[in-house]
Amino acid sequence: MEETLPAPPTQDERVSAMLAHVLQIFTWFIGPLVIYAVRRDSRFVAFHALQALLLQGVYFVGGTLLMILWFGVMIGGMVLVGEPGKPSAGQPVTFFLLFALVWLLWMACWVLTMVLGIVYGIKASSGEWAEYPLIGRLARRWTRT
Repeated sequence: MEETLPAPPTQDERVSAMLAHVLQIFTWFIGPLVIYAVRRDSRFVAFHALQALLLQGVYFVGGTLLMILWFGVMIGGMVLVGEPGKPSAGQPVTFFLLFALVWLLWMACWVLTMVLGIVYGIKASSGEWAEYPLIGRLARRWTRT
């Protein structure tokens, strides 16, 4: 049985799909959500906009988990400092090193989101059905493409 390929996307569809990817860099989830809501009739645009939405959802959940970890370390550090009046030599060093690690992870995720938005925006503008790693299959299943 032959698999039927969808019709190639129009110029308007390619631009809308590209905007869904690129706008997430500046507007987080709002740009892709608007494009997804307005252009759901086009499978190509819906697929690319949904991928951008899912990426922003993963970024939000990851950032929330990093914040929970950070606050847990701060509160745990305050509780485990030791006896009142006696300074703990190791706690401030650990605190600041962990802060640097959390900040670097947050920035790395932001840079990854920016790079993915640009790369997949370029692919969408050329009419490719390119999938994000890990979440592309989910978007393809939800848009039935």
